[in-house]
Amino acid sequence: MTLPEHAPYVIVGAGVHGLSVAYHLAVMLRERGLGSGEDIVIVDKGDVGSGASGIACGVVRNNYFQPAMRELMAHSVEVWEEDAETYSYHPVGYMQISPESMHEDVASIYDQQKAIGYDSTFVEGEGDSARYMQSIFSDWQAKGITSVLHEKKGGYANNMLAMKGVWKKAESEGVRLLGGTTVTGFRAASGNSSAIEAVLTDRGEIRCDQVVIGAGPWVRDMWSMLELPQTIEVRGSDGTLHQGVPMWKFWQLEEGVLAVDPEIQKTNDGAMPPVIHIDTDAPLYSTVDGSLITNELWGIYYKPDFNFNGIQGGAMPYEVTTPAEELAIDPYGPASPEWISSPDFAVMWVSALAHCQKRFEGRMADYHKEPSGGVGCFTPDSFPVIDVFRDNAWVIADSNHGYKMIGVGKLVAQEILGEKSRLLEPFRFARYEEGKLHPVSNSPYPWS
Repeated sequence: MTLPEHAPYVIVGAGVHGLSVAYHLAVMLRERGLGSGEDIVIVDKGDVGSGASGIACGVVRNNYFQPAMRELMAHSVEVWEEDAETYSYHPVGYMQISPESMHEDVASIYDQQKAIGYDSTFVEGEGDSARYMQSIFSDWQAKGITSVLHEKKGGYANNMLAMKGVWKKAESEGVRLLGGTTVTGFRAASGNSSAIEAVLTDRGEIRCDQVVIGAGPWVRDMWSMLELPQTIEVRGSDGTLHQGVPMWKFWQLEEGVLAVDPEIQKTNDGAMPPVIHIDTDAPLYSTVDGSLITNELWGIYYKPDFNFNGIQGGAMPYEVTTPAEELAIDPYGPASPEWISSPDFAVMWVSALAHCQKRFEGRMADYHKEPSGGVGCFTPDSFPVIDVFRDNAWVIADSNHGYKMIGVGKLVAQEILGEKSRLLEPFRFARYEEGKLHPVSNSPYPWS
């Protein structure tokens, strides 16, 4: 595509957020007689789904301890359901299986899911939890489980197929994609305005009226180009003001694939199963040599996936301690081979599968490292920042909650056209200074 001199709306990133904003904004412009998709240009250094969205696990869930996240995810599930076929979305449900230390948190999630009309079943007690799981999987054998939250909605989407589906819808509205083009900076308006009047690229500049940043793990670099603060003040829930808090931190997301027939995970009645997420403090022993891997709280998630051609999933991430300024600009590219899942992850994850279900015992030789996971860019409290800066630059910093949040693009599109969203209010940047942080759960995952 030829570089346009001007586009009313320039979107940086052809992943889930950029594509969703583009599609929904195009529809709204057309329906309201305000323009068309031809007013929108997406800029990406690669192509559709060539970043984090294209290798995402694809899980879609509402399992959040934080009320604001639950409401936002319920909205996103509705968007996935609007065109499940095009989005390659599989509404198989989602299960949070937990130990006693998380019982109270998960009970709270269930109560608040009921309050917003989100269909789920909650099972309590070790015996009842085991019986419930064995009614679905006859070989279920995980120990120390005292609650099961079974979300009947949600499930997963095939990563790249979903992104191509969203792009197909956006393209049909006239949206243009400028692939193979790297954003190098932004030019601010002259005078008293701080607004961005042009997006600078390695192919030239594009003058614009509005900018949307949906860059996933590259948000730190876009943030710097917008000349926004690298450290911030964060007021804790007790009123204490913490100064000099880094705006960004990075976690390595570890995922892999068990290269077996995905149908091996069918339920007792022959159906495709819900996504399984288990957290437990039961000792985990190696399926290879029987040695103790851990006796502390651990967790994994997994699902059968024909896109990955096996059982795909992951475990708890670990923080990348390399200084942020040294982290490769392309955290998914060949410049960062040190941030790839470790051999310890493979043994841990396959052993955890065997801990949960007998059908996975003795399967270590089937482990296959698939391009999945990668480095995630997290905010100070590990929850999204979705706000407008420099008067006209929308930033969607998803803090690695990204793929499942397809509905955020629809809400941002509405806000661009002047409709403030109640669902996005808890994710404004000002919450740090105001001390309006999201509550923290007992989950071993930083994003829960």
